[in-house]
Amino acid sequence: MSVNPWTDKAIAGIGLKGVKTRFRAYQLGEAGSSYSYFADGRFTLIEARRTTEYSYKTLTHEMALCDKETIDTLHITSWDVDHCNPGDLEWILENLKPEKIEYPGYAPHTDSAKRSLALIQDYKKKHQSTKSKSIIKVDPSYIDSLGAAVNLGYNNLFYHPKKIYENNSNNNSTVKLFRTGSFNVASLGDVEDSNIGAYLRASKIFCREVDILILPHHGAPSKITTKKFLEEIRPTVAICTSNYDNQYSHPCDEIRDILYELDIPIFTTKTGDVIIESTHSHTKKYHLTNLVTNSSKVSSEYDYDAKKADLLNNNPDTIRNRYNPGFKGKGIRH
Repeated sequence: MSVNPWTDKAIAGIGLKGVKTRFRAYQLGEAGSSYSYFADGRFTLIEARRTTEYSYKTLTHEMALCDKETIDTLHITSWDVDHCNPGDLEWILENLKPEKIEYPGYAPHTDSAKRSLALIQDYKKKHQSTKSKSIIKVDPSYIDSLGAAVNLGYNNLFYHPKKIYENNSNNNSTVKLFRTGSFNVASLGDVEDSNIGAYLRASKIFCREVDILILPHHGAPSKITTKKFLEEIRPTVAICTSNYDNQYSHPCDEIRDILYELDIPIFTTKTGDVIIESTHSHTKKYHLTNLVTNSSKVSSEYDYDAKKADLLNNNPDTIRNRYNPGFKGKGIRH
């Protein structure tokens, strides 16, 4: 039986909730990406990285601020070592004990990636008798198995991989919109194909609800991160993980110029961790702090409004007219 998400009852049932939400982009001290998203009492670590002693301390400090000793979800977008380092992954599995792992659905093609997959499989085998862990291979069949997004407000959405690219593993990265909190974060991994960009632009939710956009491929030149894409998505904030002495000078000048032209502020971990947290009633306002390298000193601070709050304050007719028709993504509750 199909479910119609556009009835007055369904739309009215979404409601605006006060959800304490935190996002953090970690400065690793070397090439790579690491983020966390905490909302509704659940802590997600995005990418399997933990490199320097300082980044380890900031991660455990962030977890303590969220009153967490273990993590709920480990979400890995790519097998590339800058997203999933087997040594870091092993430490995460042993010490942070994720309840759920969402790992890349394409075949690993390097020794480090094969080792990482073996670690995940061993973790699954170790816990299969208790059924306390959920290990999910995010591939096209998994994406297709998900139902269409029903509740607009607070369910996470997967958008990709809709297919496996044989000649470019970057395009097999998982694309996910984290929106269980009061502000939404879009994670695109390393995707770079223009068709994926067009696919995301066809999503009404993706175009209207992205507050924080993690730039794909660390802000490298891309057929996705075009002026047209950024105009239509128009995130409130762009985030780039970039080591302060990285050899590629990410994000590239081309993307910086587009963001500047569109008045979209960009923050990088080149200068230190980027922390974003909901404030006041945890329904609309959020505060961004960019730290100084390897310290808790503040480099800059800004305040923003979550797009979700304005959307959910509209009446059912307005919401229905904005979102229907149009591809909405594949969603599951967390």
